[in-house]
Amino acid sequence: MNTLLLAAIMLGGYVIAYFTYGRFLGKKIFKLAADNVCPSHELADNIDFVPTNKHILFGHHFTSIAGLGPIVGPAVAVIWGWVPAVLWVLFGSIFIGAVHDFGALVVSLRHQGRSIGDLSADIINHRVRTLFLLIIFFLLLLVISVFALVIAILFTMYPQAVIPVWIEVPIAVWLGYMVYKKKGNHVILSIVAVVFMYIFVVIGAYVPVDLKIFGLSDSHVLIVWMLILFAYAYIASTLPVQTLLQPRDYINSHQLFIALTLLVGGVLLSRPEIVAPAFDASPKGAPPVWPFLFVIIACGAVSGFHSLVSSGTSSKQCYSEKDARFIGFGSMLMEGSLSTLVIIAVIGGIGLGLKSGTGEILTGTAAFTYHYASWTAVTGLGAKIGAFVTGASNMIAACGIPENITITIMGVFIVSFAATTLDTATRLQRYIIGELATAYKMPFLAGRHPATILAVLSAFGLAFYNGSGKGALILWPLFGTVNQLLGAMALLVITIYLSKQKIAIRYTVVPMIFMITMTGWAMLLNLTAYLNDQNWLLSAIGTIVFILEIWMIIEAAIFLQSHRTIS
Repeated sequence: MNTLLLAAIMLGGYVIAYFTYGRFLGKKIFKLAADNVCPSHELADNIDFVPTNKHILFGHHFTSIAGLGPIVGPAVAVIWGWVPAVLWVLFGSIFIGAVHDFGALVVSLRHQGRSIGDLSADIINHRVRTLFLLIIFFLLLLVISVFALVIAILFTMYPQAVIPVWIEVPIAVWLGYMVYKKKGNHVILSIVAVVFMYIFVVIGAYVPVDLKIFGLSDSHVLIVWMLILFAYAYIASTLPVQTLLQPRDYINSHQLFIALTLLVGGVLLSRPEIVAPAFDASPKGAPPVWPFLFVIIACGAVSGFHSLVSSGTSSKQCYSEKDARFIGFGSMLMEGSLSTLVIIAVIGGIGLGLKSGTGEILTGTAAFTYHYASWTAVTGLGAKIGAFVTGASNMIAACGIPENITITIMGVFIVSFAATTLDTATRLQRYIIGELATAYKMPFLAGRHPATILAVLSAFGLAFYNGSGKGALILWPLFGTVNQLLGAMALLVITIYLSKQKIAIRYTVVPMIFMITMTGWAMLLNLTAYLNDQNWLLSAIGTIVFILEIWMIIEAAIFLQSHRTIS
């Protein structure tokens, strides 16, 4: 099958879904109403609650939910064959992920912009809120710690990206100032900002920044970058959202469209054939495709982290409830589109040419087989990112762009999205700490700066408890299943909200049951593996989280059984 036909089918499916299923959900299920007052107006503080143009907010929301997830997940999961990957990305995005993101945004909009965890106290009970917020705190703790490390590693992998990524900060501050203070046209100004940024992309391609020139070892380079990134995360998450976070994400959304345009152009011009197998039920060393496909591909189909963005930052900035479909449902389908192009890059683009360890240039099926020789070979960060960058660069080369510029563009794209995840997660953690502090009457921790200090210091402590900056990697194997179970819990809260409003719940309860089943199954298999390996730390923490999840499900099931009125 040709990748061009696959791209057309997938992207066409997303467009149809937005204008049919998305419209149905907005009108009949969530019943969006323009006259409902949004928290951005009701609680406007010019820091977190800021009424925002829907196109700017789309940029923030999309770049926050995307991160590296829609790249690394699909780049690994194709080891089981391209058909399972594309089916999950297509149908998972439309019927589970977009419903999850859209629903979390709407429910938060109608509860003063509170997080999905905090508002569960009103929808279910206070015990569920505590359990939910503790799980969210653990998840965000891992994200902040690990993404600081990941970005540091990416800076060493792509030193060409250092200058353009950091120059984006003052450009974003300028853009925010011009839009909000000078009331300039956000479209024109954002185009100017992106042009300036891409000037520095070209500069970065020829002026890479490698801290080892100062005599630092590889480990010391990572530590220096991580310290800088933790400081940046603190500053970015305490500044008013329209000063840095929002305009920088808006610039990143333009980056996305440029990258997508280049990828689509590459597919149109190079038309690579699919060189991956359609199905491979037992690749060497890989876990079973059922249920792990639904954990490995998270952000490209459904991810619990998205509910935190929808109900954390985006609900506080949404100008009108009518914008929720474009922001929540539309962003998830856009992420599915990105994952689709990632899959095409690694199942087709990689076949256009891959350099082996011996320097030999492999093409066609031999290139894919070489890279995807075993599970171990594809699960490292370099392998995940490398497959995409190689395949994408091969396709984009057909557009006539020099290879070093293409690699820099993709490197900046990847690092920028990872950085968005870092500072958005830090801001979300600040909200979670504030909500916990308020619930337990500790107002001294609820303030913007105390909560952010605790968010950053706890992540710093986890990262550096062993002195290497890699401390969080010990717990990272838990992230996938915890993240997906969080998605199931968010769907559960949305389901109960709809039930209390006497609205049909089938559109959320079916995805909820599917996610609970698949990810609960995956977590049990993981816990069994941890016990067999005598990994007592992962076994203990994983068991605790799993028990908390089961407790929440039982609490919610009892409530739903006694209050449900419409099936």
